[in-house]
Amino acid sequence: MRFADIPGHEAVKARLRQMVDSGRIPHALLLEGPAGIGKYALARAFAQYIHCTDRTSDGDSCGRCPSCLQHRAFNHIDALYSFPLLKKNSKPTVSDDYAREFHVFLDTHTFMDFDEWLAAMGNPNGQPMIYVEEATELLRRLNLTAHNSEYKTVIMWLPERLRPEAANKLLKLVEEPHRDTIFIMTSDNPRGILGTIYSRTQRIAVPRYEPEEIVGYLTAGRGATSEAARAAADIADGSMLAALRLLGADRERAAHFELFKELMRLAWMRKIIDLRAWSRRVADLGREGSVNFYTYCSRMIRENFILNLHDPALVALTAEEQAFCARFSPFVNERNVVEMAAAVDSAIADTRLNGNAKIIAFDLAVQMILLVKR
Repeated sequence: MRFADIPGHEAVKARLRQMVDSGRIPHALLLEGPAGIGKYALARAFAQYIHCTDRTSDGDSCGRCPSCLQHRAFNHIDALYSFPLLKKNSKPTVSDDYAREFHVFLDTHTFMDFDEWLAAMGNPNGQPMIYVEEATELLRRLNLTAHNSEYKTVIMWLPERLRPEAANKLLKLVEEPHRDTIFIMTSDNPRGILGTIYSRTQRIAVPRYEPEEIVGYLTAGRGATSEAARAAADIADGSMLAALRLLGADRERAAHFELFKELMRLAWMRKIIDLRAWSRRVADLGREGSVNFYTYCSRMIRENFILNLHDPALVALTAEEQAFCARFSPFVNERNVVEMAAAVDSAIADTRLNGNAKIIAFDLAVQMILLVKR
């Protein structure tokens, strides 16, 4: 990760560069601020800049030297990663046990989506922590001399999730650090950090993004239209992660709308062969993707039925959905709406029970053939 890979935050980047260039790197640095603004990316870029052997004239790591290539591959021997995790089979668990999952996660989540990390560990409802075993392992590794660089770096995500016994174990190292050890921590909730650790860090407040920075990143880096980017930026409250989620939800909604339109049109025309192909596309969404689509169908059936009341204030549709539903809504009426909704609810339940996705989708399509002309 290079500074150039991270949008904005030029003042923070300049301060981090100055620390390295002046040789005045704090032994414990904390980047604090709201979630989703790139703090961990800055920590990674800072560690790479420390280790880079051929820094550029404009103040960045080169991206080409052996140290930079090792950072890119997550195998730099002097760069340690520490992060919240879930225990595996009630055994002592350390970050290395989830190294592969975390590296894949970092490759695709510059702005550190905590919910996605939970999903990557296989438990969306879990409560990951940094356990005392992790502190013990860090102490062991930090007692070794740096190998390829002047400094060993510990890049710690969310120190507020240190278990009390783990925090107390690391406290002595933060209080009396090895000369060649640097802790780089990033926190969404600094009030949750053990006070004695927090007081011994040098802190940098990372600000929220400005709306124009978000718009620029979404349009140039993510291919969003200016209208979609602006709408996301206006709601995101300075969080790039929130903006990306909104943009993704907008794209998912558009894809679901196309599938819904196709279902109803093919059902009306009784195109059985085409509906079989449609069923395969729905099945290809996977279990969660299929459930999300069926949930969208349920909402659209409800919105179309309510649209027949001719009160626009009661419906929530995009312009594209409104244009389609204005013509389609008469076909969702008191004679079929209950059974349509029940068919979709059944598809959701069967999918969650790991039923055959293609059969579930095709069964729904056949029921719509029977219902849409009532």
